[in-house]
Amino acid sequence: MIDPDCQLYLISPLETGGDFPQQLKAALEAGPVAAFQFRVKDLAQQEAARLAAPLKALCDEHDVAFVVNDDIALARQLGADGVHLGQSDENLKNARAELGLDVQIGITCHDSRHLAMEAGEGGANYVAFGAFFPTQTKETVHTPGLDILQWWSAMMEIPCVAIGGITPENCPPLVEAGADFLAVCGGVWNDPKGPAHAVRSFNEILEKS
Repeated sequence: MIDPDCQLYLISPLETGGDFPQQLKAALEAGPVAAFQFRVKDLAQQEAARLAAPLKALCDEHDVAFVVNDDIALARQLGADGVHLGQSDENLKNARAELGLDVQIGITCHDSRHLAMEAGEGGANYVAFGAFFPTQTKETVHTPGLDILQWWSAMMEIPCVAIGGITPENCPPLVEAGADFLAVCGGVWNDPKGPAHAVRSFNEILEKS
């Protein structure tokens, strides 16, 4: 099967204990997923590493890139495939020096073309724009339009990620505008029919793109 032009990038809920490994396993077995981002807040590195270890093992088993949100030290400890940095986190230059050239580094760029160009010129492996739709995952401050995806995909080879309140129902315009990845949290984990159903629903759309 030919890979779709746009792929699924899952982001964890803040609570990744309990039965979450089983939820992730179901999601990864339901269809193609390019990457999974481990996103937790206010946990000691040892506790975060304990929660992350079984999730990384699942990602490795399913050939899914394992990305750590915000925490370079944790990414290095886990041997993560990537790290995702916000604008208030460690800067890109320092992250690259710490992690080396083989680790993928993504940068949140909100709705800013300037920040995206800086990230691209600084060696980021991808840039993320959002939030495109209302989301309960985090406070929405920036709301870019589809034009930023169109502009970036026409200008740059570096992939762009669309994030924020994305569901199977509202994602087609993002795909058409040029998003290389759809970063999804609540749209998968909060699906009333379960995460496997959500992943199948997304991939039905992405395979038609």
